[in-house]
Amino acid sequence: MQSLFGPNVPRKSNCNGLRAVLGLLFGILFARVSSCPSGCHCTEKSGTTVVRCVSRNLEKIPSDLPRDTVALILASNHITKIPNHAFRELNYLQELDLSNNDIETVDVAAFHGLSDSLLVLDLSNNQIQSVPKEAFAHLRAKINLSNNPWHCECILQEVLRELRLDPESVKDVVCHTAVQEEYAGRSVIQVLDSGINFCNFHHKTTDVAMFITMFGWFTMVIGYVIYYVRHNQEDARRHLEYLKSLPSSSQITKDLDTISTVL
Repeated sequence: MQSLFGPNVPRKSNCNGLRAVLGLLFGILFARVSSCPSGCHCTEKSGTTVVRCVSRNLEKIPSDLPRDTVALILASNHITKIPNHAFRELNYLQELDLSNNDIETVDVAAFHGLSDSLLVLDLSNNQIQSVPKEAFAHLRAKINLSNNPWHCECILQEVLRELRLDPESVKDVVCHTAVQEEYAGRSVIQVLDSGINFCNFHHKTTDVAMFITMFGWFTMVIGYVIYYVRHNQEDARRHLEYLKSLPSSSQITKDLDTISTVL
């Protein structure tokens, strides 16, 4: 009987072909998951991957990182920004070193997805002045924020209150600038431990700004009212003078009587 698959195509060869295709697909998928970014050095560690991209002149975080990465070392590059969801596929990441870069901006969801895995985060020696309150939300990692030009204000105080800072680097988290100039150059933790509350200065500044704004609006309204009154007074004066210049009704009546007599 003729085979349903054709006279010269046995079933076994079809199965072998299917296995070959599946093997190729799995091979491509595995290569994609385990590939090492260009210019980086990857090593295996207990079935996971450690990625080192140190001093590679990188300007942004590589996008083709292995998904099984447990340690990512990006120190001493020229990275300027940590964008939203930069590590969203790295579900096993435990250590992240971004020290000695040029980072100025940390987006709100920069570390989204790392709250359950990340244990160590190093952001030291960058150009960070401030971060959104939500940037480090729910992170349990020990964080190094030392040697950045921090601007000490209410937001920074609220951020630090929720973080687990690396105790060895705390003293090097310094106010480069501050809402009150006398605190510039001092350790943030020492300032806060002394009872200073940057949020009080923030509220005072906000109140003053609101008062100035309201005073400006009030002055503008008063000025408009004065202008309106003066302008209308001038119109009323001119109208009155015009009325005064008209002949009186009695004089008009006399003139009409005279004309009637003559006629």
